[in-house]
Amino acid sequence: MAAQKPGIPKGTRDFGPEQMLKRTYIMDTIKETFKRFGFQPLETPSMENLSVLTGKYGDEGDQLLFRILNSGDYLSKAKPEDIEKGSKHLSSKICDRGLRYDLTVPFARYVVMNRGTLSFPFKRYQMQPVWRADRPQRGRYREFYQCDADVVGTDSLICEAEIVAMINEVFEKFGISDYNIKINNRKILTGITEAIGEAGKETELCVAIDKLDKIGQEKVNEELIERGFSQEAVEKLQGILQIKGSYEEVLSQLKDTLASSETAMKGVEEMAEVFEYVKAFGKDNKFLDFDVTLARGLSYYTGAIFEVKVNNVSIGSVSGGGRYDNLTGVFGLEGMSGVGFSFGVDRLYDVLEELDLYPNNAMESTKVMFVNFDIESQTFCLPHLQTLRNNEISAEIYPQSAKMKKQMTYANNKGIAYVIMAGSNEIAEGKMTLKNMISGEQELLTIEEVVDRLK
Repeated sequence: MAAQKPGIPKGTRDFGPEQMLKRTYIMDTIKETFKRFGFQPLETPSMENLSVLTGKYGDEGDQLLFRILNSGDYLSKAKPEDIEKGSKHLSSKICDRGLRYDLTVPFARYVVMNRGTLSFPFKRYQMQPVWRADRPQRGRYREFYQCDADVVGTDSLICEAEIVAMINEVFEKFGISDYNIKINNRKILTGITEAIGEAGKETELCVAIDKLDKIGQEKVNEELIERGFSQEAVEKLQGILQIKGSYEEVLSQLKDTLASSETAMKGVEEMAEVFEYVKAFGKDNKFLDFDVTLARGLSYYTGAIFEVKVNNVSIGSVSGGGRYDNLTGVFGLEGMSGVGFSFGVDRLYDVLEELDLYPNNAMESTKVMFVNFDIESQTFCLPHLQTLRNNEISAEIYPQSAKMKKQMTYANNKGIAYVIMAGSNEIAEGKMTLKNMISGEQELLTIEEVVDRLK
């Protein structure tokens, strides 16, 4: 029988040690920031009941859910006519569960199920993979990680300012210094439709202006006309969409231009408050870009919306989020306001790669390796190996005696910064030679001195 050729499903990836060290560095940096801001960790199951998942992401989202066949005789409940009605109908008979599509809906489900034991406001972070039955292509996978942080049970705008502060802090740690946190408010977008005489058409407006960067103003205008906007409304819109400048200037212009809309004024007021809180945190507003054309996820968000882009790289947005007023309403718990955002690990990975920002120690799995000459060397080194580990220094010994060249090649290939050599002369003195693999410098040291050097 011929050997089976191994492979993995399309849209999934293996991550080798080098990639995992980089991904772990990204997630650890984000996690430490979330924890410092008072967010608590949460994990939910990889699979959810389909009743939890369906109807939450629109028709397109429902099509992209990975459904799991019922165990046992999964066709027992299906009848011939179910098969004739097609796969969509049949799947409801043979699948009760599916892989989670995002972390937000499972979070809402968790909050509703545990509302009696949670302290509100509830701040949680969650870093887990999600699955979408999408067509795989560059930058789009069927399995990928999300890093979410949400606060529910409060409508305080301090939470929005904390999101800005967390993004600032994470990027500072990564060494990313050229980026924009685009920010807008759903109420301002609703107010724009009122001010141009097209109230109730915010969804159509936003679907169109979301394409401004890709297709330009002229094509957006054509699309708005096709969607039923009057020529007069489109002309009024031009001036509003061209409002630019510092956040103070944008606020001032919006107050004048959208004064006729009470909804817009509420959004402007909220934005002014968020900017004041950001200032109170001592964070630099130079990264904030108050962009009235930002229109992400409008069916979902009700207040502030965010999108983060790193400049001068080929990757799109690396983070986004916003305020929602009724996240838990679909599960019967009304009026639970919250705000959240998510970092895209895969995109941040590419950004740090492109900008060459991974620190050397992020790539280090072992700091020092003991060379294994013979039984005498092993016997001498093993207790010292444990001493280094007891002092939080990652260390290993080459597991068998082998040619020096082979052991040094292993250390180089693994990126090990130091090797320790203890031959008969060193052993007689109770010392060892510490070699820096980058500079080639060697020192004869006691184990206590080695610990001091490496710590």
